[in-house]
Amino acid sequence: MKKIVFLGSKQIGYECLKYVLERSQELQIVLVAALTKVNKLDDPQKNITQLCQQEGIPILPELDDLLSLEEVDMLISVQYHLILKPQHIQKAQQIAVNLHMAPLPEYRGCNQFSFAILDDAKTFGTTIHVLDESIDSGDILFEKRFPIPPDCFVGELYKMTLFHSIDLFKSSLANLVKGNYEPISQQSLIPERGVSYHYRKEINRIKELSIEWDKEKIAKHIRATYFPPFPPPFFYVNGKKFNIQSPDF
Repeated sequence: MKKIVFLGSKQIGYECLKYVLERSQELQIVLVAALTKVNKLDDPQKNITQLCQQEGIPILPELDDLLSLEEVDMLISVQYHLILKPQHIQKAQQIAVNLHMAPLPEYRGCNQFSFAILDDAKTFGTTIHVLDESIDSGDILFEKRFPIPPDCFVGELYKMTLFHSIDLFKSSLANLVKGNYEPISQQSLIPERGVSYHYRKEINRIKELSIEWDKEKIAKHIRATYFPPFPPPFFYVNGKKFNIQSPDF
């Protein structure tokens, strides 16, 4: 039996963990521990903590608790909120992987949905890659790409990516466990695909609109950043802040 530690959050993390459990006997794998964090997008009826409690899977309080585990074959990270250090990654004797809800190497880091809309990207995607010491830069193992509809809102793109990410994870899990993959260096893809990295704090900058912009630019920024329950885009007029209450325009 291969021993797996699952690190994740949000609906995508829940769905992937649930699938691992469903295939555990068939694939001869066992979940020895999990790490997670409550998120705004969590469904109260479908969260990783609840699932682990139901299945008797220990939840590690801290990331460093991973180091105390005796044997780990694989680490599977799905929207985990912390950056793993080399000692955490090296704990996996077979492989440590991450499901990144964006195409790589084009969109590393955070808020990739918003920046794809601002970039007028025509396609988007989702990627399972090797975890390494850098962020979202490890070799690509599996990926899936799809078109972005015209005038797409960030919430729509998130839901589309969620659907395709779950599908990618399910279609790749057996090959991942069995080692049936051919890693592709992201560095080799940069000349063709390009590369970017976005930090979490950048979202506040792109949410600030200007009344001096033309309506097309304002509309694009609203589409890229209006995503309840997160804080909305906004204007400043004479020093006073006005939030966008509705995306209608």
